[in-house]
Amino acid sequence: MTNVFLGGSRNISKLNKAVKERIKNIINKQFTILIGDADGADKAFQLFLKVNNYNNVLVYCSGNICRNNLADWETVNIGEDSKIKNISFYMIKDGEMANNADYGFMLWDGKSAGTLNNVINLLSKQKTTLLYFSPHKKFYSISNVEIIFDILDHCDFEDLKKIDKKINYKNRLNSLKTIQYKLVD
Repeated sequence: MTNVFLGGSRNISKLNKAVKERIKNIINKQFTILIGDADGADKAFQLFLKVNNYNNVLVYCSGNICRNNLADWETVNIGEDSKIKNISFYMIKDGEMANNADYGFMLWDGKSAGTLNNVINLLSKQKTTLLYFSPHKKFYSISNVEIIFDILDHCDFEDLKKIDKKINYKNRLNSLKTIQYKLVD
């Protein structure tokens, strides 16, 4: 069974027609959907899946309580509850989703550290991600580091500085680039 990790920026709360068509393809293939419980893209994906009566869904939650599970799907609780609910707390759950996925499908606003982190996690495990980059309203198939760097060239410099402080994306991508070239030799 193929597992697809759906995720995205909390600033994206609506799915456009093109994104819905891609999700319909996943539904038609009966893939298992791994999805988080955050507001924004996660919740929008959940709503679409609920409206389409799709049940092959696992909702991943950080700690013991899910923030959103719109159709009472099966849950996978990762880690212990914590009073400190920062990006590191949620990244543990996202890392497990990347481990358990075969592919990713992410909606990114060019500002979300968590979504970029998910793409990097999937790429580091040699898993392809279909990325919808909302500023361009365009899909990109992320199968290597160069594609991510090309997309990052279209992001705001100040936003990228904030993202780098949170997830150290520059060093992580550069180390993946080195590994990729070593594999080619």
